Amino acid sequence: MSSNRLIHSVIFSLKHEKGSEEEHRFLEDGRAALSTIPTVQEFKVLKQISPKNTYDFGFSMKFASEADYEAYNVHPQHVDFVENRWEKEVEQFLEIDYSEI
Repeated sequence: MSSNRLIHSVIFSLKHEKGSEEEHRFLEDGRAALSTIPTVQEFKVLKQISPKNTYDFGFSMKFASEADYEAYNVHPQHVDFVENRWEKEVEQFLEIDYSEI
C-alpha cells in the first residue's frame, strides 16, 4: 500500500561551539520558524547520538503530500531561515526525503 505522505529530515552540524548559547538559540529558532509553517506536521528537533557519523543534530517533519512539501520549501519563513540562519551557521548537512510505503 502506498501513501503520498512525505518525511523530510536533515541532519547537520553547526559552526557554533558545542553546548553554547548560539547552538541552543539556533535549534530553538529553527523550531519556532519551521514548525509553525502551515503544511508542517510532527516537527522534531533531534540530537544525533551515533558514533558512526560526524553530524550533531536533526530536524524532522512530515507532510501530507509532495505539494505540501513544496509549499513548505517556498514559504517565506523557510526561505528566511535558510538565507539568514542556515547558510551562515550550519557547517555540514545531509538532507533525506522519504515517502511512506
